Amino acid sequence: MAGIHGRRRRARGARAATGTAAAAAALLLLAACSGGGGGEVELERGESGLLPAAEPPAPEEFAAETIEGVSIKVPDGWQTRNEDGALCLNPPGQAACGYGSVQLTPHAAERHPQNWPAKDEAFKKDDGWAAGDGSCRSLNTAASGGIGVKSAKLAANPDFTEHADGLKSHHTVWKVTCDNDDTFEVRMWFLPISDVLLYVWSADSQYSSVYDEIALSMDTTDYQS
Repeated sequence: MAGIHGRRRRARGARAATGTAAAAAALLLLAACSGGGGGEVELERGESGLLPAAEPPAPEEFAAETIEGVSIKVPDGWQTRNEDGALCLNPPGQAACGYGSVQLTPHAAERHPQNWPAKDEAFKKDDGWAAGDGSCRSLNTAASGGIGVKSAKLAANPDFTEHADGLKSHHTVWKVTCDNDDTFEVRMWFLPISDVLLYVWSADSQYSSVYDEIALSMDTTDYQS
C-alpha cells in the first residue's frame, strides 16, 4: 500500500512534467514555422482551457513527533501543538487546529463521550465524519461554525492504509455539503483495536499528497493501547 501511494504522487509529477515539455516543444515548432515565411500563426486555446495548476510538491524534510508512544512525521514548515490529548499538525500560516490541520489522537474513542468513531463503526458510514450533527467546515465558514450541514456522503468506499509499523488502518474520505452549498472534505485513518485516530478536520486540497505522507509515517510500536 505504501508503494502505491508513493507511485501515485510521483506519477502526478511525471505527467505534469511531460505535459509541460510537450507544450514547450509545440510552441517552438510553431515559432519555427512562422519565422521562415514571414506569416503569423495564431495560437488558440483548446476546448479544455488552460492546464490546471499543479499541486505543490510534498516537503522533502520531515521531523518526528510523538504522543503517548505514537510517532508521526511532521512536514517541514508545519507547526505542532498538544490539545486535549491530541497532537495537532498545522500547515504553514495556520495558527489554530482547524482548516487544513491533521489531528493525531491516541485512545480516541475511549476519550470521546460518545465513543466516536468506534461506536457502531461510524468510521464506515456516511454520517460518521463527525460526532453528532457537526457544522460547516468549508474554507469560508470554518472559523464561524454557525452554518449547518445538509448532507454527507462517503467519497469512496473505505479502504486500508498500511502504516510504518505494518498495521493497516481503515481509511475513509467524506464529501460534506453545507446548508449554504459550500462543500468540504474530511479524511480519517482509524485503528479500531488500537483506538488510534488520524483525522483531517477539513482538508486543504493543496496538501492532499502531504496528508498521505503523514499517514504512512504513523508508527504505534511504542504505544500502549
